[in-house]
Amino acid sequence: MKKLLLVYNPASGSGIFHESLDDCVEVFQQHGYFVNVLRTSLEYDTAVKVGELLSKAAELPDLIVVAGGDGTLNRVINALMKSGNDIPVGILSAGTANDFARFLGSPANIRDACHAIGKCEITKIDVGLINGEQYFINVCAAGMFSNMSHHVDQEMKNSFGKLAYYMKGIEQIPSFAPLHFRITTSSEVIEEELYFFYILNSGGTGGFDKLAPLASLDDGLFDFIGFRAFPMLEFPALFMKVLSGDYIDDRRILFLRDSKFHIEYINPPDDKFLLRADTDGELGPQLPIEVQNKHKALSIVKL
Repeated sequence: MKKLLLVYNPASGSGIFHESLDDCVEVFQQHGYFVNVLRTSLEYDTAVKVGELLSKAAELPDLIVVAGGDGTLNRVINALMKSGNDIPVGILSAGTANDFARFLGSPANIRDACHAIGKCEITKIDVGLINGEQYFINVCAAGMFSNMSHHVDQEMKNSFGKLAYYMKGIEQIPSFAPLHFRITTSSEVIEEELYFFYILNSGGTGGFDKLAPLASLDDGLFDFIGFRAFPMLEFPALFMKVLSGDYIDDRRILFLRDSKFHIEYINPPDDKFLLRADTDGELGPQLPIEVQNKHKALSIVKL
């Protein structure tokens, strides 16, 4: 039988994926897979644990399936990319926002998603590489609002789902202050005062599905979306435009497309969270950062 490694996070989303675990094993066995299960834990680093499993050449899986949120997926992708193995990845929606899984079109029903993954139709997609050492699959961000996922506890996410992110974001708005960035692309250098920015591979993050309406996973480009300084009274109107995806040409938005970005603070803030980037909802490296698009570097299962 083919070998499948199922990595699941018991705390992701509403924390009930374990109730679907037997269904997943049953469906994958129907598709001819022998299933090994890795339950993530606070006792060890998931990326390290998966990396250890992938270092044993005789035991490499034919397919890796991740059931969790974007953070769990990020850890697995980092382990896989750093291992140098080309093993396809399937994604089950089991987190709070499930931004990347939704962009792929993952079925909400777990059995349907497992059947789709079991067919193992593979495509190649882009991934991001930061400072030559840390990968991301969905988003790299920095500034106000971008770090809100670190201020939303698991109980709140379990109770309110992705609405928890909106609630925390609205709570942070009164403290917003513009930050002075220098952005270097492959063709220009731009200095801007921004509240925050996103570098997106897919169409959205934090439950906002249409942040990057032009996004494609295999075009070799990232979408840079920076929110310029503007009066907070204008925020509700811009928020509605963001929800609809009709805001790229708005004067309050800096929109760029490129395969590489160098981002630095001109006047670094004192807040330690603002000094660090956010990668797929995980704390990333400290600015300045060099972000590169690794074109079609990852094999992923079509959904």
